[in-house]
Amino acid sequence: MSDELLIGLRSNTARAGVDAVLVNFYSGSMDILHASFTPYPPAIRQTLEQLTKPDRHPDGGVTTLLDDNLGRFYARAAQNLVREAGLEMRDVTAIGVHGPSARQDPDGDTVHLGNPVLLARGTKTTVVAGFKAGVRGAALAPLLHRHLFYCSTESRAVVALGATARLTLLPISGEVSAFVCGPGTCLMDGWTRRHLHKESDIKGNWASKGVVDAGLLQKLLNDDYFSLGVCARTGPGHFTMDWLDKHLQGSGLPPGTVQTTLAELTAASIANGINTDTMPKRLLVCGPGVNNDYLRRRIAAALPDTTVEPTTRHGADPDWMDGLLFAWLARQRLAQKPQDTRTVGGAAQPELPGEIFEPPG
Repeated sequence: MSDELLIGLRSNTARAGVDAVLVNFYSGSMDILHASFTPYPPAIRQTLEQLTKPDRHPDGGVTTLLDDNLGRFYARAAQNLVREAGLEMRDVTAIGVHGPSARQDPDGDTVHLGNPVLLARGTKTTVVAGFKAGVRGAALAPLLHRHLFYCSTESRAVVALGATARLTLLPISGEVSAFVCGPGTCLMDGWTRRHLHKESDIKGNWASKGVVDAGLLQKLLNDDYFSLGVCARTGPGHFTMDWLDKHLQGSGLPPGTVQTTLAELTAASIANGINTDTMPKRLLVCGPGVNNDYLRRRIAAALPDTTVEPTTRHGADPDWMDGLLFAWLARQRLAQKPQDTRTVGGAAQPELPGEIFEPPG
């Protein structure tokens, strides 16, 4: 049935659980055989939320305990995925995993939680973890975007709409570049939780009923974040509800107007992130925000000369791109295929992201 089966595990951007994807690699192609989302148990989610607060000083003992608990949790998620697909773990070559991040120390780098040793032991399967792109620790998704979506006859861009909006620019000629251009769904989700008591405005129905407040939009776009060089921009830690409240202070705007304006902020920051001198012919959308119909329409309106469409039309399920990424990276690592992270991660030369962990015995 297959040449090679691999699993990709990725903590979703809301840190609510893990995306698990079973991928079949064959004849230079890849297909998703089965995918699932498993929510974190309340204890893991609460501990994770506490550890990842911006003002939280990490507790080494708590971090280690969470790392181990996530390793065991990921092992169960992988086993359930394979069982649901009607297969067995022995059919799987390897697992690529990228867990949620937490700081090692107040001034140190972040680490990705989910003990790979316990994951390998629990599944009796080779695990590839510890992925990092270049000296900046950049996102790895652009490597897969380049592999799947580069076209020699038209310039393209890819936007991954998670908590932040991450752009990958794929010109016909010249270097691939990738960066965070602004908020994705983090502000809209936070505002929805506060006022509608739901996790998100999934389809954008609430946002579609309001109007954009031009004054608020301009105030948000004037934030210092957008004047930073793309390499200095950070993730969702910048776009918090405290950040939004500071900008809203004294505005008295209806909640629906704010939601609509937040959608416009995401669309405007994506359009502003694309260099008009190399305007892509096509913008491919993936990530959780792809299901927000209103947001997709606003992105298309901000880029009238660009076709905006989900990655589905190019053979990749937009809801499971993160899991697909880490299955693909694990396979590349096991095959000793270097990745050119010079333009997306600042590496001096192509490198081999990921560390291999073999199961005991």
